[in-house]
Amino acid sequence: MPPSCCANGLDNPLRLPLTPPELLDGLDKKSDDDIINLATHVIATERDALTDLHDLYCSDPEAQRSFQQALLVMGKTSRQGGRVIVTGMGKSGKIGQKFVATLNSFGIRSAFMHPTEALHGDLGMIGPVSKNSWQTGWITAYHYRQDDTLVILTYSGRTPEILSLLSHLPAMLPLVAVTSHGDICSCPLFTGRLSSLCILLPAPIPCTEIEAFGVPTPTSSTTTALALTDALALALAHQLHPRPSAVFHHYHPGGAIGASVAPIGPRLIESIATRTDDVPIIEDRHRQSNPTVLDALLTAARSASGWVRPSLDTIIAPRQIQRIGRGADLNQPLSSLKDMVAVEKLDWISIPGANSIQEAQEWILQMRQTSRGKTFLKSGTILGIVDSQQCVSGVVEIEEIMNEDQLQQ
Repeated sequence: MPPSCCANGLDNPLRLPLTPPELLDGLDKKSDDDIINLATHVIATERDALTDLHDLYCSDPEAQRSFQQALLVMGKTSRQGGRVIVTGMGKSGKIGQKFVATLNSFGIRSAFMHPTEALHGDLGMIGPVSKNSWQTGWITAYHYRQDDTLVILTYSGRTPEILSLLSHLPAMLPLVAVTSHGDICSCPLFTGRLSSLCILLPAPIPCTEIEAFGVPTPTSSTTTALALTDALALALAHQLHPRPSAVFHHYHPGGAIGASVAPIGPRLIESIATRTDDVPIIEDRHRQSNPTVLDALLTAARSASGWVRPSLDTIIAPRQIQRIGRGADLNQPLSSLKDMVAVEKLDWISIPGANSIQEAQEWILQMRQTSRGKTFLKSGTILGIVDSQQCVSGVVEIEEIMNEDQLQQ
């Protein structure tokens, strides 16, 4: 006779007990007070860690310089069309994913790269891996994208999966590390790399988690990493955007958050403007103070918006860049083009940034009813967006708010 399938002696397996047995006597049972005390101890410990983090970045000049340097590097990457790549293992990786989500909510291109998956192909998400090209006659011009920035989250700074990844990273890739280390020289993440490309953002905790709780589960360490990356994301958004709230609403229209930040009233024209401070000046490769068409195209490739400036007082719009890229001699000086594509700042048409897009459209249509208006409000016109300080801080192509039919009337 074959052995019974029921080791407990029950003939019918359906008669097995459906509830777990009661706890055995003698086990250590915690009282309700003990549980509440433990919970509040965790909260207090994380509060103390955040207080220490706040004091560190308020008082330590080196930490402040590192934070500002991280903003500069990530801001440059974003303006030039690169991405902020974030990596971390385990709980730190979860914090990294939240950091990426926050950056993307502000239109700051970002992606999370799992350290292990990176070694199995995901390294391909790190630049420079792409190139822009223009075809002018029989000549094709290329420009390779600048490196991205890599942000590493690891409290110990010695996570094996991340250390294994380091030797496979591009040598010129900027690294920003959020870790417990206070000295860049002692952090193994930067061993063998150019110090000018290494930024350490210390996020220590006053006592280890095993000392605080008897178990090394990430709690205080991930809380400080979360707070510091939140600070980075918000500071970077304010650095890149004149009105971060408008950008956030554009990329986060759904849910209760989207409803809570919905703008009151119509959309303002300043919300679609490109900041003049973010428009790069054309680099003259031959340093002859006479940049060529190719110089303009190469600079446009590095411009996140497509706008470029031959000088501080002149600007070329993206549509003009596209036009000269299709038909001009690449080696021809910009200044010799038959139709000068650069527009002097004095010729920009000023519009208050606080005006709605609809108000700007109505004003343009009204002005175009006059012969003078048709002369200066036409295709190719650049609108200078005036901020609350009465300074022109942004630019908009007239074609962004008016269609071709309206400009032909």
